Amino acid sequence: MQDAAKAYRAASAHTANARGLEADLLLKAASRLQGVSDGWESNRSDLGDALLYNRKIWLLLLTTVTSPENPLPAAIRQNVANLGLFVIKQILAMTANPRPEQLDPLIRINCELAAGLLGRG
Repeated sequence: MQDAAKAYRAASAHTANARGLEADLLLKAASRLQGVSDGWESNRSDLGDALLYNRKIWLLLLTTVTSPENPLPAAIRQNVANLGLFVIKQILAMTANPRPEQLDPLIRINCELAAGLLGRG
């Protein structure tokens, strides 16, 4: 019985660490996007790098959440996948026709998902 408890604690710690890491990455991406948005005229040259960073995070999340081995319930996996597709479309739209207000939904989604991962949502 003790071995099972140890295994559960180890798995829980790993899951909590993974969620924390994902949340940190999302918050970092949101911060970079917010920095570009806040100083649109002076920081616009940073837009490409901020969008690329956010896209990499979301492609990683999409790959993870659509994996058959992912233990999350199907409904949650589907919701995160739908968010990911929306984010990727927004990034492509920003690349073609950048406008600062287009950053707001990306920032909000990253922050809200990070809050959920950290149990604050």
